Amino acid sequence: MTGIEATDLDVLLGLLDLEQTGEDVFRGAHPPQTGTRTFGGQLVAQALVAAGRTTGDRPIHALNAHFIRGGNVHAPIEYRVARHRDGRDFANRMVTAYQGDEELFVMLAAYQKWGKGLEHAVTVPEVPYPEALPPIGDHLEGFEEHLPGFVNALKPIDMRYANDPAWILKGSGEKLNHNRVWMRTDGELPDDPLLHVAALGYSSDTTVLDSILTTHGLSWGLDRIFAATANHSIWFHRPPRFDQWHLYATESPVAAGSRGLATGRYFDLDGELVATVVQEGIIKHFPSRR
Repeated sequence: MTGIEATDLDVLLGLLDLEQTGEDVFRGAHPPQTGTRTFGGQLVAQALVAAGRTTGDRPIHALNAHFIRGGNVHAPIEYRVARHRDGRDFANRMVTAYQGDEELFVMLAAYQKWGKGLEHAVTVPEVPYPEALPPIGDHLEGFEEHLPGFVNALKPIDMRYANDPAWILKGSGEKLNHNRVWMRTDGELPDDPLLHVAALGYSSDTTVLDSILTTHGLSWGLDRIFAATANHSIWFHRPPRFDQWHLYATESPVAAGSRGLATGRYFDLDGELVATVVQEGIIKHFPSRR
């Protein structure tokens, strides 16, 4: 793209364009915008691409991932895919992410061709449509000093909060036991189902832990919070088209033992439940001394 500045979505697509370095071995890069450790959504998305390149036309229906180390954001990541099963309609893969000899992340993924069967689902929450809601940048104005990691982060996902985010709620003193955020890629994606799955996987590690904090009236950046993803699971109920709007409806059923559990559901604009997420994070709050 000579003479044209790359968008954040271009950067994400570049991250998902893994280099194959051996049989079922792939290398992934980091974006220019990084934090102190590899973003969990990046690991999920790149692992999905690595595994998906080995499964043919069988789409993913479930993944379960564990985060072992934080990762060096200045070094590439090697994804090694193990083929546990290849059937006519089913496949199973294990992806392990390495930097040198150290394991960063491991993911089990299950694949099955779509079929017909019983169908039911919970209903989509009633919220304003995304076009009626401001972009996340509007919510960050005035919080640049407190939330530099959010302000300066890669933003390939267009996010529209249907409720006030944690840092706005903090100022009002309001508590909230759920969060509702519309999401889609900030631009059109190619017609490759794997990229749509990977983009959803990337986005699934954003906002999901918010409800743990807002349940207690706390906020990123305004309270002394340590948070890290411990494990992450996604079940895909329908193939996503993630350059179209999806409502990510999250809540936290429990926090205990310095860990918090959060659940999330992705609904498309037709109200269909597309995917379900469960994430456990290490959450520690250090109250300020008065």
